[in-house]
Amino acid sequence: MPLEVTTTQPAMQITSVSTEHWLDVLRRGLGQTDLLHTCREMNPAVAVILIAAGIIFLLWGYYAFKALVTLNAAAMGAWLGTMLGKEAGGALPAACIGAFIGAAVAWPLMKYAVAVMGGVIGMTVGMCVWRSAGLDPNFAAAGGGMGMIFFGMLSFILFRTSVMLFTSAQGAVMLIFGVLGLVFKINGFDTHVIDTKLAGSPMLMPIVVGFAAIAGLLYQNSQGGGQQPVPAPAK
Repeated sequence: MPLEVTTTQPAMQITSVSTEHWLDVLRRGLGQTDLLHTCREMNPAVAVILIAAGIIFLLWGYYAFKALVTLNAAAMGAWLGTMLGKEAGGALPAACIGAFIGAAVAWPLMKYAVAVMGGVIGMTVGMCVWRSAGLDPNFAAAGGGMGMIFFGMLSFILFRTSVMLFTSAQGAVMLIFGVLGLVFKINGFDTHVIDTKLAGSPMLMPIVVGFAAIAGLLYQNSQGGGQQPVPAPAK
């Protein structure tokens, strides 16, 4: 049976999830229901981009971390600009300005930008683990705060290892999100199996993401990303 994907959404629309929904997600933590909803509403073109970007982050995150961290800062600035400019009716110009400011600030302050990136990833991981453990979602910010502090401080203590860890974690999330986004768009595919597995095993998604992140970390380290440069002999 040939595989066909639906393309009923506009190409520039990533998801139909509103900004208000994501602000609520940030308050109570990201659950598997939110993940599945996002994947179902994802545009196939965006899913392909996420898969390609996830592979880059997983395999070459350390070698291209300056460009990737700057890209993250630009994306975060664009998102903040969109939220601020939405009320004024100028979301697109505000997004462009926010992306430029984010990239311009991150490039010369790369060490601190990596710390911010680690803090955001740590907050996301902490909230997801909190929700997956079945704890009260009203206090998911506590888990996110612990993850943010741990990952942020780690970036100052072990910079190279942190870069590989952060890029691997982000790449794993992007890759799995993209794969699920494409799977949900395949006509005739029974997505009920995925829903049932995730509903019966709340820790399944974190385990899969963690396994992919560890694989990316080990690969980057095996390619020499974690090796310290050898100092030149004194003359």
